[in-house]
Amino acid sequence: MTNRLKSASALAVALGLSIATASAETARIFWKDLRPATQPAAESVGLPMVAAKMPDRGETLSLNLRDKAVQLAGYALPLDRDGDLVYQFLLVPWTGACSHMPTPPPNQIVLVTPARPYRMSQAYQPVAVTGALEPGMEKSQLFILDGVSVIQSGYTVRKAAVANVDLVPDTITLPANSPWSFLNKKNN
Repeated sequence: MTNRLKSASALAVALGLSIATASAETARIFWKDLRPATQPAAESVGLPMVAAKMPDRGETLSLNLRDKAVQLAGYALPLDRDGDLVYQFLLVPWTGACSHMPTPPPNQIVLVTPARPYRMSQAYQPVAVTGALEPGMEKSQLFILDGVSVIQSGYTVRKAAVANVDLVPDTITLPANSPWSFLNKKNN
């Protein structure tokens, strides 16, 4: 991919647009696409869904996305980092997920390994990830202030292209009475 095409693709991602890259088959997907159609929506009475409330614990994956080149926007939560360089992160659908609030179901968490280290300025930085989506359960250790949590993700994207975005189109906004509402990203 030429530098000009990379720049155009990064700009399109930043603007929240679907991009056409060297692989014209990259599909922009949303969090709902990662769960079965029969699974409840990501919000229930104003609160994000959690695996414990689901009959299958959120482990039913969308296999029709296997090996497809996709683009998905969400919030990055670093797993492996050195300073501001991140080598691996979890992509989650809302701010606060996994460390400040209950963990989303596995089919709403993507384990991402960037093609090259990604420079991240803050946890829950909004990003768009582009790459081949692989369904399959993976466990990762997340180091948070009060210890270590083991997080199960339902999908993996390796050698991902990662770009900052200003807006995650299908984000869940935490209710105003949530103690974590300060994590809500402002959609300007």
